[in-house]
Amino acid sequence: MNSGKLQGDLRNYVLVTGAYWADTVADGASRMLVLFYFYQLGYTPFQVASLFLFYEAFGIITNLVGGWIAARTGLKATLFGGLSIQILALAMLGLAPETWLVVPYVMASQALSGIAKDLTKMSSKSAVKLVVPQDSESSLYKWVAILTGSKNALKGIGFFIGGLLLTLVGFQTSMLILVAMIAATLTTTALLMHGGLGRTDGTAKFRHMFSNNRSINVLAAARVFLFASRDVWFVVGLPVYLRTVLDWSFWEVGTFLAIWVIGYGIIQASAPSLLKWRARETGRLPDGGTATWLVFFLAAFPAAIALALTANFDPTTVLILGLIAFGVIFALNSAVHSYLVLSYADNDKVAMNVGFYYMANAGGRLMGTVLSGALYQLFGLTGCLWASAIFVLATAVVSSMLPRSRQASGAAEPA
Repeated sequence: MNSGKLQGDLRNYVLVTGAYWADTVADGASRMLVLFYFYQLGYTPFQVASLFLFYEAFGIITNLVGGWIAARTGLKATLFGGLSIQILALAMLGLAPETWLVVPYVMASQALSGIAKDLTKMSSKSAVKLVVPQDSESSLYKWVAILTGSKNALKGIGFFIGGLLLTLVGFQTSMLILVAMIAATLTTTALLMHGGLGRTDGTAKFRHMFSNNRSINVLAAARVFLFASRDVWFVVGLPVYLRTVLDWSFWEVGTFLAIWVIGYGIIQASAPSLLKWRARETGRLPDGGTATWLVFFLAAFPAAIALALTANFDPTTVLILGLIAFGVIFALNSAVHSYLVLSYADNDKVAMNVGFYYMANAGGRLMGTVLSGALYQLFGLTGCLWASAIFVLATAVVSSMLPRSRQASGAAEPA
């Protein structure tokens, strides 16, 4: 790759990443706004969870179709499409008469938000593979960890902003503020981006979206259960428990979840450093073995939190300490997964491989979101936590089938 092309790719990658960050903040803020606004109107936990049903379901479809579209038209088209759809989704809630804010209408808006979020995420994650030299696995690992970690930190900031805006200016004005932010991002990116982003393949067939790469398929299956294990208690059960059982304010819940997700993102970004001891001992980068032992370790935490709550330990202390421990190990798991999918991906099919993988990711979130509302309503937070532990163990079983021995390359020392 010549220096001029590399410089252009880096410029466009920075713009794509900035757009992804802005969309992530807006997505986190709008999710918190919808969650609390409709819960305070008297919606049950299951009804609140149903508002996000299309968000996750259309995320599955988007990742499946979006990877194919990106392969044929380029990542630039999917990025601009994602930002434009996000503007529409937020405007639907910000400009609608209050009588329109009922379940079917909000679900339609959330469907568009899910499409927008996954289009921008796929564009940004795929772009990493385009700018990192093919023989530098260590560099790929670091870049992916930084991108994934920063995204989750910004999602936490979005939670904070959502809680703050709901308190200060109300639901619909908050949505219009987010519309203005994404519109400014789209305009700036369109003006500054030169050329395209990656190669296009007009011959790409939709059937190619279904990966014939065994490593990608196993990793995708593990990803389904991993993200179900988080969202089954984190999406609805935890915030509703904090608000109703512990009597925290919207502001306090939003701030707490924001701090947790920001810390989670920082751990993800730091994964290459935190796992460096393993690279030094084994002489290789994270592989299927790393993903397996990390997730076995993770299973202990939701089970321990559930047991502690059942034994009537102080719930505030249990949840804060338990969430910290769960977040650290989960973040390391997620960072390793995000590196492995790009490492396993074929260079000429990276958008389709990444799209297929994040389709599985969205499937796990959908499963976790629906069960979070249903299980909380039936069995409370402890029911959600036991389901989380089961999902984590399922992740470990699937992860044990991943290949081992990802050798470090492109650097003098393993990352």
